[in-house]
Amino acid sequence: MQILQKKKITRFKESLIQTFFMTNATLAVMILVGIFILLAWSAIPAFKEINFVKFMTGVNWDPTSPVKEEYGILSMVVSTFMVTFGALVIAIPIGIGVAAYLSDVAQPRTREIIKPVVEILAGIPSVVVGFLGIVLFGPLIAHLFHLPNGLNALNGSVLLAIMALPTIISISEDSLKAVPRSYQEASLALGASRWETLVRIKIPAALSGIIASIMLGMGRAIGETMTVLMATGNASAFPHGFLSSIRTMTATIAIELGEVPYFTTHYYALFGVGLVLFIITFLVNLSADLILHRYQEREQ
Repeated sequence: MQILQKKKITRFKESLIQTFFMTNATLAVMILVGIFILLAWSAIPAFKEINFVKFMTGVNWDPTSPVKEEYGILSMVVSTFMVTFGALVIAIPIGIGVAAYLSDVAQPRTREIIKPVVEILAGIPSVVVGFLGIVLFGPLIAHLFHLPNGLNALNGSVLLAIMALPTIISISEDSLKAVPRSYQEASLALGASRWETLVRIKIPAALSGIIASIMLGMGRAIGETMTVLMATGNASAFPHGFLSSIRTMTATIAIELGEVPYFTTHYYALFGVGLVLFIITFLVNLSADLILHRYQEREQ
């Protein structure tokens, strides 16, 4: 009887735990769907007065023009992807390099110093990073390229790379440490050097985690607001290079949403910008999941 009672209690506890986690998962999905519905519901009125194709392909965003209001977000989309791409070009090699150094090369004492510094870097407020762009990187870029000011896409890319680095370094290092030690020992036993083992064995074995870190860093760059608002110049014109001043989707929403009159075409159009940003972020994360699943299937 006691054994049966213990089994019943154990099953009851397991069912409670299962229900708890199922409830949390359902709640997370409901919140995500709710955000999407809110954005879509608030954006739909805008497309009753704005042609959707022109909204997506137009390069001019001038909702306060006395002549003709224009709602084109292509320049903002291109600007967002431009600074994100620039940030990843800078952050990926540095981040993976630092992660490899911490996991395979650095002495324990060195690792104990560098690791907390990287984690502290993740906690720096974005507004402080924006100040660095204005005071430090902006004047440096202006001096190097003989520009009147350094508030451009290159400045934003450098700052977003700094903000994405802690995510890429931490997750990549954890992935490299998770590679079975037998892989490394077998490679060294076959005569490979430590460098060859790291590049040809450990990094490919940890690639799924490294890709995840890159995608999370990319998500951080796409969704960042304050840094790009402060350091990229906020010019709504279509960008023609990394030395051009730009305005991203997040910066546009942050600048205008607090001052626009409610329930106007401009107000609803800003929700349309938010909806597009939400869909882009969702597609980026979905693509990352598909890549990870395919890679894991190949490993198996």
